[in-house]
Amino acid sequence: MEHDSDILIVGGGLNGPTLALATAQAGLSSTVIDALPEPVRKNAAFDGRAYALALASVRLLRNLRIWNEVADNSQPMLEIKVSDGRAGQGPSPFFLHFDHAEIEEGPMGHMLEDRFLRRALIDAMQDVPNITQVSNDTVIAQATDATGVTVTLASGKVLHGRLLVGADGRTSGTAARAGIKRTGWGYGQTALVAAIEHELPHNGIAHQFFMPPGPLAILPLPGNVSSIVWSETDATAARFAALPDDAFMEVLRPRFGDFLGEIKLRGKRFTYPLNLTVANSFIAQRLALIGDAAHGMHPIAGQGLNAGLRDVAALAQILDEATRRGEDIAAADVLARYQQWRRFDTATLAIATDLTNRLFSNDNPLLRAARDLGMGALGHMPGLRRGFIREAAGLTGDLPELMKG
Repeated sequence: MEHDSDILIVGGGLNGPTLALATAQAGLSSTVIDALPEPVRKNAAFDGRAYALALASVRLLRNLRIWNEVADNSQPMLEIKVSDGRAGQGPSPFFLHFDHAEIEEGPMGHMLEDRFLRRALIDAMQDVPNITQVSNDTVIAQATDATGVTVTLASGKVLHGRLLVGADGRTSGTAARAGIKRTGWGYGQTALVAAIEHELPHNGIAHQFFMPPGPLAILPLPGNVSSIVWSETDATAARFAALPDDAFMEVLRPRFGDFLGEIKLRGKRFTYPLNLTVANSFIAQRLALIGDAAHGMHPIAGQGLNAGLRDVAALAQILDEATRRGEDIAAADVLARYQQWRRFDTATLAIATDLTNRLFSNDNPLLRAARDLGMGALGHMPGLRRGFIREAAGLTGDLPELMKG
C-alpha cells in the first residue's frame, strides 16, 4: 500500500496536533484531520476552557518548542487550597493547602486558555514539512489490514497510512468504527464555566471548594481574572445557565465568597455535561486511542488534558523506539507496549476522580465529618502532602522522556 503519511490522526484539538509534532521529531510523517475549518480552530474566542497544565505537561510543550509561544499567556499555579462547605456558609475549618515551595522543581503547573494553546499548535504544525493538516472534513469510514490503514473522508478523499490514531474525543468515531466498546456513566452533573474578574489579586492560588451538589474550582488566569468550573446537578445547572448575567452572578457570589473582593463576569458562560467514559481497549489492529478518545473523566482533579498529553508522550516514545529498531510502528506488539504503559495509570486516575467526586458531592453528615477530619490530618503530614503535590505536578510514575525535562 502507498502511504500518504506514516500516521493518520483523527482529531485536531490539542492531543492530535501535539502527537504530530512529537512524532515528527522521530522522523515520522502525519496527517491531522479535523472537522472544523482552520480559521475557526486558529482564531477561536474564549470558550470557557482553560487547563491546569501540570509541570510534566509544560516540560513536554517546552521540548516541542511550543511553550515559549504561550508562556506569556499562562499563569503559574503556586498554591492549591482545598476546602469543604456549603454555599453561603463558607468553608469548614478543615482544609488542605499545597504550596509549590514544598518541591524543588518550581510551580506545580500553569493555567492556560485553550485558545492560546490551540493556535500555537496549529502554527507549529505549519512549520513542519512532514505534517499535513486537513481541515473542514470528517472521516466517514476506516479500514485496516496487514499492510496499512485507509480512511475515507466526507469530501470523498481517501487517505492511506501505516497507523491510525483516534484523538477525536469522548464519543470517538475512530473507536466506534473499530468496534471498541466503552465503559462509563454520567454523574448527573453539569459544569458551568466562565471567566471571572475580581478586585483583588489571586496570587497564583487555585481553590477547590467542595459543596454537596459538586465542586467549585476557582483557577487563576493572568491578571485579576480566574476561570471557574462549577459543578451542579443537571437540573440546577440548566436553571442557572438560563439566567441573565446579573442573576447568574447573584447565585455565584455566595458560593464564590468575597476573598477576592468584588467579582464580575468576563465574557460568555458555557456548560459542559460531566461523565466518565473509558475505552475498553486503547488499541486495535493498526490503531491507537489517545486523550478523551481513550479516557474522559471528571474535571475534579484537573487532570484530563494532562492524562492525554501523557498518552501523547508515551505513544511518541514507543513509536520512536520501534522506528529505531526497524519495527513496524503499527505492529500488534508495538501497540501493546503503549497500552500496557498507559492503561493502568489512566484507570487509576479515573477511579480516583470518580471516588473523590462521589465522596465530596453529597451532604451525608458521617461522610462530611470523615472527609473533614481526613483533610485536617493530611494537612499535618508533610511527607504525604509533598507526595500529593508531586502527583498534581505530574512528576510521579513512569514518565515518558519528553516529560522529564
